[in-house]
Amino acid sequence: MATTASTRRRFLSLLGLSAVAVSCGTTATEVTSGKGQTKTLRYQGWAGQVTLPELAEDLGYLEDVKLEWVGNTISGPQDIQSAATGQTDFGGAFNGAVVKLAAGKAPIKSVISYYGSDKHAYNGFYVLEDSPIRSPRDLLGKKVGMNTLGAHSEAMLDIYLQRGGLSGAEIDEVEPLVVPPVNTEQSLRQKQIQVAVLGGILRDKALATGGIRPLFTDHGLLGSFSAGTYVMTDRFLKQNPDTARVFVTAVGRAIEWSRSTPREEVIARMTGIVKKRSRNEDTAPLKYWRSYGVAGRAGLITGGELQLWIDWLADRGDLEKGQVTLSGLYTNEFNDNKASSAAKSGS
Repeated sequence: MATTASTRRRFLSLLGLSAVAVSCGTTATEVTSGKGQTKTLRYQGWAGQVTLPELAEDLGYLEDVKLEWVGNTISGPQDIQSAATGQTDFGGAFNGAVVKLAAGKAPIKSVISYYGSDKHAYNGFYVLEDSPIRSPRDLLGKKVGMNTLGAHSEAMLDIYLQRGGLSGAEIDEVEPLVVPPVNTEQSLRQKQIQVAVLGGILRDKALATGGIRPLFTDHGLLGSFSAGTYVMTDRFLKQNPDTARVFVTAVGRAIEWSRSTPREEVIARMTGIVKKRSRNEDTAPLKYWRSYGVAGRAGLITGGELQLWIDWLADRGDLEKGQVTLSGLYTNEFNDNKASSAAKSGS
């Protein structure tokens, strides 16, 4: 059943990026297109974490393509906006955010899945162990801390509340707040928020400390699924098809390397990467890493992973029916792992 969202909580309102703003973006590739394809990819990282492109580069999978770090982000929607406007050459976000940005006429295309939810990699909504919150209705009037609004965590919260039978007006009484990931656990323990969204190494670190319990998880809501994709602009893909192919294929190989390599070895590799880049980051939480959570082999995208959010956003009234279609929204063209995936379809 569709839920009527208020103006305050229009899902993904953070991505109200106009087509004009996107079309005015000038990439480094535009300037140098006559001199051949770029071999440098500008990107944003995540503090204390190793992204799949960073892992792929360290493993040598990027060949002669180099990554150029331009800063860190804590927001998927912001990351793909930067890619759409040419400030970076790729960005990654929750698929619902990608759909919404595409609905704003941004000329982007999803090229590979890079994170998801499985039994090891998931986002949980945690409360203090003695909290009275035990059901969706208990969240009325409560604060829920998450890394950004209009993305994965807010979508999962809304689904949980909808499935709990809350009306649109009641859902608006639940207050999602932006809290930097590194501060979320502390904010919960200090009772500045009543629910904390925690994932990955930050989640496992908090659980190891104790005193908190899960209210629900995205994996519990939807099962195993790839949740986010890296995007590139149509212009970049047209001007740099070979570079895009190296990048996408390398990320896919890094996904499979992380699956097939002993966990201790993956963590050791990540720790070495963080130390080498000398950004004054704490490597201790990396010991909690378990999985990137990508559902499909080598990050190959399935239409259903995006159609789910097209339909859901349309049901909510955030998109008009037919405003966004799968055609042109994603491609596996640049992922050369698709051949090996077909050969190993039984694996």
